[in-house]
Amino acid sequence: MNKIALITGATSGIGKATAEILAKNNYKLVLCGRRQDRLDELKTALSEFTSVHTLQFDVRDKEAVFAQISSLPNDFSEIDILINNAGNAHGLDPIQTGSLDDWDAMIDGNIKGLLYVSKAIIPKMTARKSGHIINIGSTAAKEVYPNGNVYCATKHAVDALNQGMRIDLNAFGIRVGAIHPGMVSTEFSSIRFKGDEEKAHNVYKGFTPLYAEDIADIIHFVVSRPYHVNIADLVVMPTAQASSGIVNRSLP
Repeated sequence: MNKIALITGATSGIGKATAEILAKNNYKLVLCGRRQDRLDELKTALSEFTSVHTLQFDVRDKEAVFAQISSLPNDFSEIDILINNAGNAHGLDPIQTGSLDDWDAMIDGNIKGLLYVSKAIIPKMTARKSGHIINIGSTAAKEVYPNGNVYCATKHAVDALNQGMRIDLNAFGIRVGAIHPGMVSTEFSSIRFKGDEEKAHNVYKGFTPLYAEDIADIIHFVVSRPYHVNIADLVVMPTAQASSGIVNRSLP
């Protein structure tokens, strides 16, 4: 039987690109997201290649997470690969003027949402003594930049949780690793700047950023390694980026 991968935040960006590459490589998919119309479109497109099941929920909603994951039919219920991709940045304000709503959205989605989904799936992995968890972090998990305060804190938490999961689940033979992308051209900046497309566009102006497909290709590489290989922690940036604050905007 083909391995089953569950992807959160599957309706756009890295999640969608990952669903596409895994479908074409014969992984069965459980696609999770908030927007049912996009889930339906993706299921229709990918069903040409593999079996697809969709779950509509917001990872911040604890009850919905557990109810939806527990509703999986038998032929999709034994998750082999969990890709904790859902999460976002909201706002880019200094700590003294930051929005409490933005802080809650990032803490609830990036940290608590990752924990809820993991908690719903890990028990079956430990029972089988088999599984692979990929946590999508950020270069913001490794450094802090001006006005990044709470977002960086949430991604530092993802980094710590990734390490903690790997330690705690080692006894069960479960692989755990994180991928930390730098600047990726997705809906990320549009959401951060609350729909201001000019500001979002300027983030990637003057250089070639990473694209969702670049990260999806790496995720496929990571999950397709032989069992004895666990890629525990991987940072990837566009060539033009040296750090969060150093970007060569004269490169093609």
